[in-house]
Amino acid sequence: MLAALSIRDIVLIDRLEIDFAPGMTVLTGETGAGKSILLDALALALGGRGDGALVRHGAAQGQVSAVFDLPADHPARQFLTDNAIDHDGDLILRRVQTADGRTRAYVNDQPVSVALLHDVGARLVEIHGQHDDRALIDPAVHRQLIDAFGGLEAEAGEVAAAWRGWRAAESEVALLRRRIASARSEGDYLRAAVDELQRLAPQAGEETELAATRHRMMQIEKIATDLSDAHETIAGHASPVPTLASLARRLERKRDQAGGLLDGVVEAIDQAIDALEDAEGLLDASIRASNFDPKELERTEERLFALRAAARKHDVPVEGLAGLRTRMEADLAALDSGEERLAALETAAEQARHGFDIRAAALSARRRAAADALELRVAEELPALKLERAAFIVAIESDGEERSESGIDAVSFVVRTNPGTRPGPLMKVASGGELSRFLLAIKVALADRGSAPTLVFDEIDTGVGGAVAEAIGRRLARLAERVQVLSVTHAPQVAARAYSHLLIAKTVVVSGGQPAGEERVATGVTPLKGDERQEEIARMLAGSVITNEARAAAAQLIGGAA
Repeated sequence: MLAALSIRDIVLIDRLEIDFAPGMTVLTGETGAGKSILLDALALALGGRGDGALVRHGAAQGQVSAVFDLPADHPARQFLTDNAIDHDGDLILRRVQTADGRTRAYVNDQPVSVALLHDVGARLVEIHGQHDDRALIDPAVHRQLIDAFGGLEAEAGEVAAAWRGWRAAESEVALLRRRIASARSEGDYLRAAVDELQRLAPQAGEETELAATRHRMMQIEKIATDLSDAHETIAGHASPVPTLASLARRLERKRDQAGGLLDGVVEAIDQAIDALEDAEGLLDASIRASNFDPKELERTEERLFALRAAARKHDVPVEGLAGLRTRMEADLAALDSGEERLAALETAAEQARHGFDIRAAALSARRRAAADALELRVAEELPALKLERAAFIVAIESDGEERSESGIDAVSFVVRTNPGTRPGPLMKVASGGELSRFLLAIKVALADRGSAPTLVFDEIDTGVGGAVAEAIGRRLARLAERVQVLSVTHAPQVAARAYSHLLIAKTVVVSGGQPAGEERVATGVTPLKGDERQEEIARMLAGSVITNEARAAAAQLIGGAA
């Protein structure tokens, strides 16, 4: 239910905080007091059309917040979950309207689009009035209302699932047909390409591995040449080791005769020979470790270049060759065995369609039964609402060839205001007063099935007499036993049946801004109880001059409604 409404700087409203109670609440006040401003503000918070003209004169922006108390299993909470919006505790819808026409929308202080705010609001509040073009007036929701009235939501869900299954089967058939047609037109090319790619057998990550191997082997090739040259220099035919060894022996033989002159020389030559022999050993080890095979480099380069050539030919990255091969093999398989698989898929699709048709036909029959019951239920409400010559009709047009997720039915609510006239849509056939009474009769018949938790009725009692106003009041009170009802009314018979009564009135306030002391008019809301409420209902009965007779009549109305 709507728990509270906070309004800032909207038209004639400065700052207004309104708390709402369960059951039926009436909003009364003289014409022009600002009742429509409250509804416009509520509609703005629910995602209605924004307008810079709604901002109070002199203010940069206006703001409306609507607080809702909802059970944990209410559909609006699931909708918010589906849209990743936190909804623990109360649900707060907020709309900021700037004077330049821009708006911002929030759900629980999380910024959202106005469209999403509207979708949430539609699940929380329905606004009905003589000039309303939403709610029950919208044929798009009539089928849903029939399903809710007849308790057919589960069957409708099964039909929707069957439709999605059939459409998925049809899509699979269409996809295979396209693949077969494409494969058939390119059969020779496919076979040649598949043969080539099968021989090539590309593997995931192979290009990177081959390129790395090639780079490493080319580096090794360069180093191996240098190692071989060094080895040849130290240990080959031109090696200095034999010469140095011979020289060292000759010097060693003359060492004693040199008087110590050759002592350091011989040791140095011996060290040089040892160092060269160590270098030879290290070079041998390095050459063995490099293990360079020119043929392996050649094979690696041939494989790498073959993969890149195939990639250029088929206009894909080398990494995409394996996937291309898989797709081409699948296309070729579809060409070779597609007809058999296509026949099986077509059979499955036909069975899915047949299953949908059975469920949709059964749902259609149940909808017609529910429509008859709703027509009778609404007909019972019409005489008391001074619509005894009118008729409410649920028009259902079924076409087995016009399948949709909702079944095969087009449902619309139509009315006939007088016998012998042609039925037509509510908005086109019924006058303003008739329309509002039709809407009330339908909502009473539907009760809380397919209904938002809060219903707002905007002056649906306009232009009706005492007996009809009394009937409207009783029906609004009946509705309020199941859902929250807010009614803007001029009928004392309606106001007397309310659980809560709010008086809308204009007051003169003195501005504290610029220019200081300027007087202006502001709209305010006062909760009424006891004698204050009786006095307001007496005013509604008598007009500007309230008589004792009007007060007595008001007390009688309140007492009779209790």
